Amino acid sequence: MAHRVHSLFHPSLRVPDLAEAMDFFTRVFGRRSTVMEDLISPEVRALNPAYPRDYCAFTLIQDVYFDTIDPQRYVIDGVQRYPTVTEPHLKSLAFYVEDPGAAFTALREHGIRVVDQRNRIADGDDPPQASSRPMILFWTLAEDAGLSYEIFPADVPYPGDARRDAGWVLPEVSPDDPLGIQRCSHHTVLTDQVGRALRIAVDVLGGTVIGEGWNDLLGTHSTYVHVAGSTLEYAQPMATDGVEAHVPVLADHRRTAPDDCYHSITWQVRDLDVAARHLEAQKVGVRARTSSSLVTDPATSLGVPWCFTSELVAGDPRE
Repeated sequence: MAHRVHSLFHPSLRVPDLAEAMDFFTRVFGRRSTVMEDLISPEVRALNPAYPRDYCAFTLIQDVYFDTIDPQRYVIDGVQRYPTVTEPHLKSLAFYVEDPGAAFTALREHGIRVVDQRNRIADGDDPPQASSRPMILFWTLAEDAGLSYEIFPADVPYPGDARRDAGWVLPEVSPDDPLGIQRCSHHTVLTDQVGRALRIAVDVLGGTVIGEGWNDLLGTHSTYVHVAGSTLEYAQPMATDGVEAHVPVLADHRRTAPDDCYHSITWQVRDLDVAARHLEAQKVGVRARTSSSLVTDPATSLGVPWCFTSELVAGDPRE
């Protein structure tokens, strides 16, 4: 494989109100967010002064650099490039990739098309370039890959992403962390085409299947893939509408079908009961719970069914 996935860059959440989302991360996760505009250097800003830099904010949560986007502010060349949302929802995953040009070639060899920042399908031999500065940047077409996966050059560390600093290691749980988050356990993508998902996660991104089985919390048959330090759960909904806890999962899957749905993020926490009490104090409802995990009600948690667990997925090499 000519290219190599260095690490997960960021998950992306689309919201109707960026300030409200930033407040949520402060209240519930105990983390401050920073708007892109405050991260970019004058030198980079000068490369394209017209490029919008107020449309997203980044939040570092242990080993995850979280990206929150207000599509109404994402205007390039006078055109809003993402559709407006009325309810927040997770949308895509971005990866730092060494030699993204080779990744572009590999995607094409596997029949997966890509788009640039203007949502134009790349039909030439050269990979798309970013609108903000001279560098390769593109996203997979969900129709081919199931989800919109962003490919970002690994030799362009993003400002504010402390994980790329020399010597960075996963920090111990801060005593000020109200949820007691140790790390991200996994990202859940709902799909009814597992083969399509594995074509990109394993064949293109170089991931390894570490296990599969029934997920009682979600009502899915799940396949777990470890990719460059992160674990992805490709979950196929199997439950019936009659199981109350599983109904929202089925609805979320249908919302994006036949494309896959980036459904949730699961965090490993030091003490599940402590996390549950903090969520309750912040008026975040719990939709379902087992002895080792819980999932929040997205209506009270920024549109996302955040999951919290006391243990990593069986077979996760980080354990």
